[in-house]
Amino acid sequence: MARWLPRSTDLTRFCQKLNRVKTLEDDMMETSFNRCLSTIDLTLLGIGGMVGSGLYVLTGTVAKEIAGPAVIVSFIIAGFASLLAALCYAEFGARVPKTGSAYMFTYVSVGEIWAFLIGWNVLLEYMIGGAAVARAWSGYLDSIFNHKIKNFTETHVGAWQVPFLAHYPDFLAAAILLVATAFISFGAKVSSWLNHVFSAISMGVILFILIMGFVLAQPKNWSTQEGGFAPYGLSGIMAGTATCFYAFVGFDVIAASSEEARNPQRAVPRAIAFSLGLATGAYILVSVVLTLMVPWHSLDPDSALADAFYRRGYAWAGFLVAAGSICAMNTVLLSNLFSLPRIVYAMAEDGLFFQIFSRVHPRTQVPVVGIVVFGFLMALLALIFDLEALVQFLSIGTLLAYTFVAASIIVLRFQQQKVDVPAPAATGQPNPEPHEGPASGELKEYESFSDKLQLVDRDKSKEQREPGQLKAAFEPYLEFLSDFYPGEVVTVAVVTLMVSAICLCSILVFGNTHLHLPTWSYSLLLVLFSLGFLLSLLLIWVHEQQHSTQTFQIPLVPLSPALSIVLNIYLMLKLSYMTWLRFAVWLLLGLLVYFGYGIWHSKENLREPRPQRVSARYVVFPSGSLEERVQAVQPSSQPTAGLPDTDIEDCKR
Repeated sequence: MARWLPRSTDLTRFCQKLNRVKTLEDDMMETSFNRCLSTIDLTLLGIGGMVGSGLYVLTGTVAKEIAGPAVIVSFIIAGFASLLAALCYAEFGARVPKTGSAYMFTYVSVGEIWAFLIGWNVLLEYMIGGAAVARAWSGYLDSIFNHKIKNFTETHVGAWQVPFLAHYPDFLAAAILLVATAFISFGAKVSSWLNHVFSAISMGVILFILIMGFVLAQPKNWSTQEGGFAPYGLSGIMAGTATCFYAFVGFDVIAASSEEARNPQRAVPRAIAFSLGLATGAYILVSVVLTLMVPWHSLDPDSALADAFYRRGYAWAGFLVAAGSICAMNTVLLSNLFSLPRIVYAMAEDGLFFQIFSRVHPRTQVPVVGIVVFGFLMALLALIFDLEALVQFLSIGTLLAYTFVAASIIVLRFQQQKVDVPAPAATGQPNPEPHEGPASGELKEYESFSDKLQLVDRDKSKEQREPGQLKAAFEPYLEFLSDFYPGEVVTVAVVTLMVSAICLCSILVFGNTHLHLPTWSYSLLLVLFSLGFLLSLLLIWVHEQQHSTQTFQIPLVPLSPALSIVLNIYLMLKLSYMTWLRFAVWLLLGLLVYFGYGIWHSKENLREPRPQRVSARYVVFPSGSLEERVQAVQPSSQPTAGLPDTDIEDCKR
């Protein structure tokens, strides 16, 4: 029975396979894509991904049902919370200018299986998100024409009463997705130009709403006679923050497009900052004018802005608002269709997904196979499926990606940089013995005499320390941590921090409602898990981290990523149990794909050294004795030195 159990060495090797990280190329600017996007292009892509139908629908819904006029505060807090995640994406996008977004960032710092699961979830998130926006686009346009499209379809095609299927096939939603797919396949420049057009119209409509809204504003709508500024109190503001947070999830399209940016080290951080700032400002100002135009409790949640202008006697303005809403939804569609094939391409290029999706069209320089296939799948989803029950799935995929990217920032910041030595010139002279770095075993390049001098000084002094090593000021007090490999303690501390954050948020969310904990145990557990979180944070902080002036770096590491981790986990635990159940089913499907295909075709798997074949050889010594010699079979370019071997038959003779 025991012989069937795996050996510890096999288990160790298997775990190492699951957690291997991606090896980056020396020249990360080299790409098969067309680097044609400027900072303005990336900024408008980010705005298009964030300022969608939520501006026209979400503001009214949160104002009436959750927070009242204090929806303004909710958007401010949500914008700040999104900034924590956005800064993590900005650092990675500038540092690793490759397509793949959260998948790529996780792969280069945490490990392969975690990166695959992130990419697998983001894939479904974009598919459901794009299909849901297409159905909203179709429904909005249909409402302008008094639902004539819906009535015609139900009359001539029929209505369905099947679980998980829509009440009727939405041909209009499928058609707009196929048209958008065709435009996206023409190349990044065409997609960017189309996004510019729709974004310009959308921003023009928003500017009109703000000007007219402030002209029609009535401060009495915030008075106590109408319920006051925060009728639902602090709890309403925080509940509104959780809902408003999802309005800012589109900025990751910028990170997914970094491989097509001309100067990603500068363009990606700037575009993320500009787009997030403009989107936050738009949401806040629109919320201000909306709640000042009409009393918050009389808003129509489905079409708040158009209804507000109609009630103030400007019915014609409703058509402008409808046009702006449709253009805004078009930009979100383009954002989803633009990002999804590039993430699939990154996974296929690394060997973790089917290789056909890594093909890039030689003329348009885009992954045209992924664009067409997933465009059709998205259109199929919008055509026949009921997406309302799946929309919450978007949240869990996004929040999980944010969590892993924040954790990856901490891990990568406390790792030593790997620098490869260039290939030696063919001079016939013996190569100097390479210096092996303490962190990675990689060859380190010394470009000048001063660089070598710094190495000598570092060996003689403890003042200059590598990333991941204990700071000199804390060595007398935490000397036992100096024995660990640089970065090892930080990695363990990050895992402990995430476990503490999960436990802490679980007590906050379920302690009083589901677990029914008494007050003393509720308080005790909060204190214990908070201490665990803070101690993990402190343990990370006492180690040296990388400091670079070449690319953008998020400030206040590890505090900023840690706060982002806590917030994301808290919001994930607030989702319904059905969302978690569907999430678990989708994860199981992803694991089947990974263990059935990805782990075997991974390029990192091909880079791993193969175990050498061993064969038995027999050597006949002059004394006539027979001795078996086991040696590794050497490549033909490396002849084996030693005594001449003979075949077994010769030995027997």
